[in-house]
Amino acid sequence: MRNRKLMTLAAGATAMLMSAGAAMAQADRSDWPKSFTVGTASQGGTYFTYGSGWANLVAKELGITGSAEVTGGPMQNMALVSTGDLPFGMTTMGPARESMDGENPIAPGVPLTNACAMFPMYTTPFSVTVLSSSGINSIADIKPGARIGFGPAGSSSDTYFPKMLEELGVKFDRRNGGWSDLAGQLQDGLIDVVAFAAGVPVPAVSQLEVQTDINIIPFTEQEQAKIVKAFPVAAQEIPAGTYKSLTEPARSVSMWNFAIANCDLPESFVYETVKTVMGDHDRMVGIHKAATETTVANADKNTFMPWHPGAAKWFNENGANISPDLVHKK
Repeated sequence: MRNRKLMTLAAGATAMLMSAGAAMAQADRSDWPKSFTVGTASQGGTYFTYGSGWANLVAKELGITGSAEVTGGPMQNMALVSTGDLPFGMTTMGPARESMDGENPIAPGVPLTNACAMFPMYTTPFSVTVLSSSGINSIADIKPGARIGFGPAGSSSDTYFPKMLEELGVKFDRRNGGWSDLAGQLQDGLIDVVAFAAGVPVPAVSQLEVQTDINIIPFTEQEQAKIVKAFPVAAQEIPAGTYKSLTEPARSVSMWNFAIANCDLPESFVYETVKTVMGDHDRMVGIHKAATETTVANADKNTFMPWHPGAAKWFNENGANISPDLVHKK
């Protein structure tokens, strides 16, 4: 009888602890939003695939409604997240720097400083794609007046690639559009070149090469050096096999991408979001191969954007060394 009473008391105590724990967990979420949206870019690009993937992952694991939204890409995401119109987004570091300095074309003259770094995503290589039938095998082969698609207006590609090609002496007719749309225009002969800036493999390119023969045009060593000297990019190679059409490495340049959060979001919410994404690397790579670079070691690729306190806390707990000076302070 005594043992039975002890078991009953123990069970009651356990139930009370579980109830208290549940109440505490619920209290911890009291200031969380009921849902969230991740600003990505156009469909057919890496941002949309990658962003939709981590939005769905976080929504499932945290039990909160989440989704991705098609946007104009990094510049617009910096504006939408900084103003609080979107809680989360993704950006490349060049547009991030320009936005913080008040040089975002969406809000000219207004420093957008309320978007915080959340986690490193991957590098964005800049690559040129043409139809094999075009006869274009190098940047120098692009004829004056060629119709070149640079992605959505305000995207990283649209911001930097035209300037890069101008630096290399290419004269062109500038076109904009979503990546899937531009790939379709290339296949239909409505444009001559697509200048992609997106994590590889770019879904639109992978789909395009299933339907027709394409060439991925590399930079020469001299062209690469000239671009690296003139723009905030680093030298990189797109590995052979990234696309079926790419049988050897293609010389390129690249820029880092980071997920961003509105700096006013609750610390615990951002902490749990980062923990979910960074804590399941294999699942992220399954969403998109570019996520092989979504690692703690790459946190140091952000040297200027303030970290959200929740993100900084998780990274510092997991081997990073984020300086307190680089953490957003309210």
